[in-house]
Amino acid sequence: MATIAHWVEGARPRTLPAAISPVVAGSGAAYYADGFVAWKALLALVVALSLQVAVNYANDYSDGLRGTDDDRVGPQRLVGSGAAAASAVKAAAFASFGVAALCGLVLAATTAWWLVAVGAVAMLAAWYYTGGSAPYGYRGLGEVSVFVFFGLVAVVGTTYVQTETVTGMSVPIGVAVGALACAILVANNLRDAPTDEAAGKQTLAVVMGDQNTRVFYLGLLAVGFLVLFGIGWTQTRWAFLGLLAAPLAGLAAQPVRDDVTGPGLVRTLKLTGICELVYAVGLTAGLVIAA
Repeated sequence: MATIAHWVEGARPRTLPAAISPVVAGSGAAYYADGFVAWKALLALVVALSLQVAVNYANDYSDGLRGTDDDRVGPQRLVGSGAAAASAVKAAAFASFGVAALCGLVLAATTAWWLVAVGAVAMLAAWYYTGGSAPYGYRGLGEVSVFVFFGLVAVVGTTYVQTETVTGMSVPIGVAVGALACAILVANNLRDAPTDEAAGKQTLAVVMGDQNTRVFYLGLLAVGFLVLFGIGWTQTRWAFLGLLAAPLAGLAAQPVRDDVTGPGLVRTLKLTGICELVYAVGLTAGLVIAA
């Protein structure tokens, strides 16, 4: 019988910064454009967190049924470990999708109804990441989805529901946050590559190989900070407050540079998530000051 602690772990709290960061950064862009709306920012946060939890439970369910989680390096999953019934985990995923849909409908009703279509595509992408007969997460496309939905869509969308326009600041921030969110997934897949390959799960890390994946991870971190420098030099020097995340990026990257494998990369996964959150908070603080 799964305990509350099991369900919390199943929601994978280490991944939640990937949901919080784009909403924080997108709200910063909205504030910079003099369009910040607190209650819409809060609803956008609930949507993002609900979708993240939903995709985590959905992955637990789908991977558990396929047997991908039978031999895991990371934390045990609910279905794979037998702690919870697959039907219960599936119900938890759909309940989380329901919360996201409800809050998303409120945002669409008060902004633009075409946002319903964006939300529907996001939920389909979340489910078919590992669900269905041909999950795209098993074909090396997970990073593309994360970049699009937890980068561009989440940041630009958060700004849009508050300002009702696509601002020039929100797009590059979406690129930067998307790159850092991708780095979280790359760290996760680098850790799990041997067991994923054995289970027939062709993640990008499996396809690219160990060394290329490590270079890719470091490149994603570099993209995030290069965009930050661009914003700082062309828009406002206060954006450089995002550099508060640089030491965390260095600590996260160290095990990757040192060819650490398996459980040793759990630290990288955790620190990358914190790095993204500090980056978003620092950049947003700078945009608020500059406004």
